[in-house]
Amino acid sequence: MSSLAKLLLATALCVTAASAQTRDQREATVGMRAHVDQVVLEGTELVVAPTTTKAPVLVRILATWPHGEHLRYDLEWVGFEEGTFDLTDYLVRKDGSSAEGLKPVEVKVSSVLPGDMFEPSELEPTQGERLGGYSTLQVAFGAAWLAGLLAILFVGRKRAEQPAAQPAPPTLADRLRPLVEQVASGAAAQAQKAELERLLVAFWRARLGLEGAKAADAVMAIRRDAEAGALLRQVEAWLHAPTPPADVDLATLLAPYRSVTAAQFQQEAG
Repeated sequence: MSSLAKLLLATALCVTAASAQTRDQREATVGMRAHVDQVVLEGTELVVAPTTTKAPVLVRILATWPHGEHLRYDLEWVGFEEGTFDLTDYLVRKDGSSAEGLKPVEVKVSSVLPGDMFEPSELEPTQGERLGGYSTLQVAFGAAWLAGLLAILFVGRKRAEQPAAQPAPPTLADRLRPLVEQVASGAAAQAQKAELERLLVAFWRARLGLEGAKAADAVMAIRRDAEAGALLRQVEAWLHAPTPPADVDLATLLAPYRSVTAAQFQQEAG
């Protein structure tokens, strides 16, 4: 193979690899980050416009490159309200000139909640096995108690009956742990990611007195809080960071959720 052919082949492989890494995520659920890479927008350099917590979409510019007479951008966005939005509505010119006439970059934000609901729903009762094997422990203790009773009847020994010890009530941490482990391993389905976020938001809205706040404002407030946002920020890192952290202390992240049982959480979130 000639040197020219080798050079052309290497160039094609590089272009193919770069294209494979390009992300074009134009749809996402509420609160989930998405990316639109390699977007060419005409005119002078664009930056993110000033925004508030009430904005339905949060946009970040991750990288900017020259592209002929224009510029090419990698964009990251998070939607807080269901609907269709143009990301260029949240960009302005760095030099202060008008940004009108930009080619739209439309994205769609959908909700995992039912169509007639806009707030986290009341928690559904769950089976004991999901809360740490509660039903299994009951069966095991019952079998042990029955074996002891039969031994007393047939051997003739008389001992005072002692009630079987009851396991501690399952906590919210017990419910969250399997969801967190699925997300950390990258094996979580979309429904599991949404359920984990719903539980975290519902818990901290009750604890931080954010029941009256809009969903987007509540999520932003929780993310900023040192204690409340620790697990939420870690989940986002697992889902969106280029190199997710591998060595994470789950016990420390779940510590705030051991002080309340699953039943108490249902009452608080309700």
